[in-house]
Amino acid sequence: MEKTVNEIAQLVGGTVGSGGSTVVHRLASLDEAGAGDLAFAVPPHIDAARAVSAAALLLPTGTEGFSCPHIFVDDPKAAFARLLMIFTPAIEHAAGVSDEAYIGADVRIGTGVTVLPFAYVDDHAVLGDGVMIYPHAYVGQYSVIGDHTVLYSNAVVREHCRIGARCTIHSCAVIGADGFGFTTEAGVHTKVPQVGGVVVEDDVEIGAHVGIDRATLGATVIGKGTKIDNLVHIGHNCRIGENCLIVAQTGISGSTKVGHNVTFGGQVGTVGHISIGANSVYAARSGIIGDMPEGVFCAGFPVQSHAEWLRVQAAMRRLPEMVKKVKVLEKTIEELRGKS
Repeated sequence: MEKTVNEIAQLVGGTVGSGGSTVVHRLASLDEAGAGDLAFAVPPHIDAARAVSAAALLLPTGTEGFSCPHIFVDDPKAAFARLLMIFTPAIEHAAGVSDEAYIGADVRIGTGVTVLPFAYVDDHAVLGDGVMIYPHAYVGQYSVIGDHTVLYSNAVVREHCRIGARCTIHSCAVIGADGFGFTTEAGVHTKVPQVGGVVVEDDVEIGAHVGIDRATLGATVIGKGTKIDNLVHIGHNCRIGENCLIVAQTGISGSTKVGHNVTFGGQVGTVGHISIGANSVYAARSGIIGDMPEGVFCAGFPVQSHAEWLRVQAAMRRLPEMVKKVKVLEKTIEELRGKS
């Protein structure tokens, strides 16, 4: 694809700083950009951008000191994301249900649905308009897949689950596996039947190898617009709010309630049966062991305010020196005691 800097500026609603007639052939990261490439730069990488040999740059409005072709936008990262959709050819498959896919009894299929070979849609399932199901994906009995949702290869939506519109479920994610519920008597673990379901609301993205357990009763709920990274586990009867971000290897224990707009960094873990307030951020490897208020930025195990955690980390780096000083003081005290 070829587009001039002027054309790209129109596509992203930007202002040309210079070099409007320069032709861009590709998009590239800042550290790999060369002739013919467009890259973007945001703080703290503005100075590094001055040394790149890209054909053109997307820069924050008001940035100074660039002579190469460039476009000013309010949010270079967001503008670059829009361009990725334009410069990258979409993967296309002809609509229709393959003869090599399995479609069970009483399955309802909307218009413009694509089911590729070796997908399995079980009895009484519902596929909304424009649904895309890749090979070896499974949709269980009585489950509903909302309009324009995509299930990639080996994704599993078990029975009695509801997936909203415009969702993306990546390979090997399992929606609706049994919750981890057992009773123990005389050392024997007996399974508690898990007869609830999972409700995934609209515009949710679920990464590869994610496990979202069905509820014991009722439903495990993932709120609208939430994005879940790879290798995340969400236990039974959890309720995750809208527009949350859940990063890789996070584990949210059963019956946890999470408010809207909460961000969990990588490897965050929670105990179960707690409430986590909205509009909060938890840094990577935080351990959440009790109810949390809204609007906090926390880190560490057990979790604490991020500012306090930074002070603790700074103090820990000084521990070897402090231990030496304590030993010297102890020796001095013993010597003084001997003299007395």
